Amino acid sequence: MKLHLTRSDDIYLVQSVTAERIVINNQVYTSSMIITPQTIITDWQPRRFEDLSADDFLPLIDLKPEVALLGTGKQLQFPAPHVTTPLIRHAMGLEVMDTPAACRTFNILASEGRKVAAALVFEAVNDAYPRAEH
Repeated sequence: MKLHLTRSDDIYLVQSVTAERIVINNQVYTSSMIITPQTIITDWQPRRFEDLSADDFLPLIDLKPEVALLGTGKQLQFPAPHVTTPLIRHAMGLEVMDTPAACRTFNILASEGRKVAAALVFEAVNDAYPRAEH
């Protein structure tokens, strides 16, 4: 799915997203990540939605976003309550949606200057679990 927002050199914006990859400011990524308008964390651990653990949300909490998004892959899935316990302890809400919807929402909020963070799950496409392509 191609997203049509003007590219900005000041912030990260998602240009396109599929089940296996995401393009952000002309850079291709193929694994789970956390993105803010100023930061991309490419070593986010969950390889599949089922792999999500409470500890996986600690980097998101450290970013202290106004709005936190979780992209769950090709389809909307809700994490078990025990997985999101760290967010609750920090009084942080989490909007859960499929990854393409999370990317669209991220772009809108980032373009508005909001302090948003999106944790995006991408299924590993092979055992090598590819990282960003340079």
